[in-house]
Amino acid sequence: MPDNIVDLKNRPKLPAADIETLLTALVADDNRVQSVSLTCGTVWIKRHGDKGRNAIVAVQRAIARLLRLPFMRPSPTVNGEGMVARDLRRMDKFARADIPTAAIVYSSGSAIVLSDITPTVDQQLRTLRKSDHAAYDDLLVFCCAELGRLHAADLCHGRPVPRDMFVKDGRLGYIDFEEEPEAIMPLPMAQARDLWLFFLQVSDRAFDRKATQDRAYQAWANTAPQAAIAELGKLGRSMERFLWFARLIGRFHMGRDLRQFILATTYLTTVFNG
Repeated sequence: MPDNIVDLKNRPKLPAADIETLLTALVADDNRVQSVSLTCGTVWIKRHGDKGRNAIVAVQRAIARLLRLPFMRPSPTVNGEGMVARDLRRMDKFARADIPTAAIVYSSGSAIVLSDITPTVDQQLRTLRKSDHAAYDDLLVFCCAELGRLHAADLCHGRPVPRDMFVKDGRLGYIDFEEEPEAIMPLPMAQARDLWLFFLQVSDRAFDRKATQDRAYQAWANTAPQAAIAELGKLGRSMERFLWFARLIGRFHMGRDLRQFILATTYLTTVFNG
């Protein structure tokens, strides 16, 4: 078996035929995300690159500095190989804390191959949206409760969105560890940002919005560290400054991102303002 096949406890081992198929796929395509069917099942190739990323990071960093929003600062910039190293390091950190992640099948250069974790939470939500609205909202609340458990374990994700989450054995699992906010800001601030980012989804997607927001926030706060809750209050007060402008723009064009910002920030501001 080649040296760069990860051979750890509970990690998949590939037969020679699958290794050949996988290596062929790695060199024959350059899509950022690609699925490959092997005898052991489907695996996913994720390729990292810095095309266009440096410019985006520079803009985000400038905005965070200009508007004095430290929780919006981007993670340190690294190249493709550095992104893979970050992914692997953070996945190992989560696994050591018994937080589910995808299994690492293979890594080489700027590419990493992961086991299949579908259905993602996003896929589950899409199914429930058509069949069971109560279960749909319950799943959003469950994700917030699990974020609280993650934060209680002194971890954060950095970009918690439903497509990067899955449920395994009654626990929430995570993939795509491209962000590392705790490297550029205090951990409680990064955890508060986690909750705010996921609340953008909760506030926009929930069927019974106010009740689901209440349940979701409480589910997170029940286990989240007090320092993270305090930082969330500061975050809300910082973002409250921009609500008037967001609502003004919304009168002319209410895009989804703007709607998410208004709904989530308004709710969280209310929680801390009483």
